[in-house]
Amino acid sequence: SDYRIMINRALISVYDKDGIVEFAHKLREMGIELLSSGGTFHTLREAGVQVTAVEDLTGFPEILGGRVKTLHPKVHGGILARRENTDDRNQLKENGIPLIDLVVINLYPFEATVNSGASFEDCIEKIDIGGPAMMRAAAKNHKDVGVVCDPLDYDRVAEELKTSGALTDTTRRELARKVFAVTARYDSLIEEFLAKGKDKSALPSSLQLNVPQVQVLRYGENPHQEAALYGGFYETFKHIHGKELSYNNIVDIQAAAELVEEFDEPACAIIKHTNPCGCATGEDLLSAYEKALTTDQLSAFGGIICVNQAVDMNFAEKLNEMFSEVIIAPSYNDDARSILEQKKNRRLMIQRTRVSGLAPFDVKTIANAYLCQTRDVESEVNWKVVSKRQPTDEEMRAMKFAWKIVKHVKSNAIIYTSDSQTLAIGAGQMSRVDSCEIAALKAKKAGIELQGSVVASDAFFPFADGLLEAIKAGATAAVEPGGSVRDEEVIEAANEHGIALVFTGVRHFKH
Repeated sequence: SDYRIMINRALISVYDKDGIVEFAHKLREMGIELLSSGGTFHTLREAGVQVTAVEDLTGFPEILGGRVKTLHPKVHGGILARRENTDDRNQLKENGIPLIDLVVINLYPFEATVNSGASFEDCIEKIDIGGPAMMRAAAKNHKDVGVVCDPLDYDRVAEELKTSGALTDTTRRELARKVFAVTARYDSLIEEFLAKGKDKSALPSSLQLNVPQVQVLRYGENPHQEAALYGGFYETFKHIHGKELSYNNIVDIQAAAELVEEFDEPACAIIKHTNPCGCATGEDLLSAYEKALTTDQLSAFGGIICVNQAVDMNFAEKLNEMFSEVIIAPSYNDDARSILEQKKNRRLMIQRTRVSGLAPFDVKTIANAYLCQTRDVESEVNWKVVSKRQPTDEEMRAMKFAWKIVKHVKSNAIIYTSDSQTLAIGAGQMSRVDSCEIAALKAKKAGIELQGSVVASDAFFPFADGLLEAIKAGATAAVEPGGSVRDEEVIEAANEHGIALVFTGVRHFKH
């Protein structure tokens, strides 16, 4: 339909004051009467905007330290009244209630207050009551009332009002829909906050998935699939160069960042289809990258490269020698950017914050339901040597290095490493023996020597055959969770061949 409403009176009450003075000036220039309350009223008055205080409308002052300002029939009656309903109009007239045609609201920053580590009492005070009530009232009555809860909509609304003096039905419905998305998420955050420390489980008692859409993607994993990005991804990663990110780029960026965060020293991970095709540490990023690239240079072409330190010119020149889809780093100096930006299609990302801990749960969609689990984060690993031979110090360092990486490889996962570099990776096979063989085969094709390496397995060897395959490839030490009914068989094979075998007691399936 094209039912339009004229805007004669607007109520403005916002916590986030960005852009509100400019928007209010535009409304006044169009002859729209403004009502406001609390801090918003003072902000507008000080900026020279003609505005009436809500308490002058209601005849009732703000009370309870500002907890009650707009919860009044003269406010909600003016918002909820149906314009074409004779009884509604008569009741407004009888009670001296003016119509309110536009409501401009944003809410107390509850989420930011919780994230700041504020006290329980301070967080409770940032639960907005009047704001959601007015937003929901206006959204319910969107046939007759416009509602703006996002400062990004100020220009759009002002332009439409300036052009036609009214808001279309389509615009009002879109704005109303946004309101219910905002208030639903707001309430879910409050529920999560109140549940913390009360539930015995680390998982939420109810799963709330109300996250705003921020970007429609060209397509999903494949061109025939639709896809969109939701939430605060671009608060963590800043896209500074190159074409738009794809669905697969975003998934790989997350995988790469999670792996690199395992290390404090200079580190580089090269990711392809969420699997590492190389990972290494070094004295600097350049040496770490060169070692990571050696693992599987063929697969690294067109991959995702992630590092944990600033990129300088020398490193950028090396990176520029090979095509990569995405490069992720905490920062780039100007010379490095000018070099890397020569490739127009290469995406450059700045990682602003760590990804670890931002998402406390993994969520998967299944048939008419969801699976939710805590993240795969080890509290403490019990390194238990179960073989007769003790590992050397170098082998133990290598096993600890390998153990950090194998959890990021799709199961069944087998990796061969030194103490600072992946040498061969076998990922995603249905048989653990196949993963051992494939990794060894890839190393041979790349001319990488596995003699003296260590091998890590994300889950236990169910039989000795997998370990024997790794020994045959050249591994002199192995680390795995243990826990198989045939552990003794595996330990016996290790002892027979004189290799060191360590159990961690922790499994790292990644499906």
